[in-house]
Amino acid sequence: MKTYSLEQITDKHIGEVGTKSRDNFEHELRLDLLGEAIKQARKKRNLTQEQLGQLIGVQKSQISKIENSLTDARFETILKVFKALNAKINFNVELLDQRVILA
Repeated sequence: MKTYSLEQITDKHIGEVGTKSRDNFEHELRLDLLGEAIKQARKKRNLTQEQLGQLIGVQKSQISKIENSLTDARFETILKVFKALNAKINFNVELLDQRVILA
């Protein structure tokens, strides 16, 4: 029985790193993880989606869409959500070894 790594399976079924299908998959995965983090933090604070929405000035449906990765929320909105949840935010920016050309 041959075994395969997760990377090999992902390459085969989703697409190799750098392809449009792989980029889309990884983007959606990040949105799913972000939505789940928001949902867990909201529940830990014993807030409903409606209450969280009221704290940041959006409808309950917008919170639901963010938690379920049904929308690309603005970065500003995501920051407001975490601020309302009194959550510490950390993120990293990693520059790839690519040349930037200004036209």
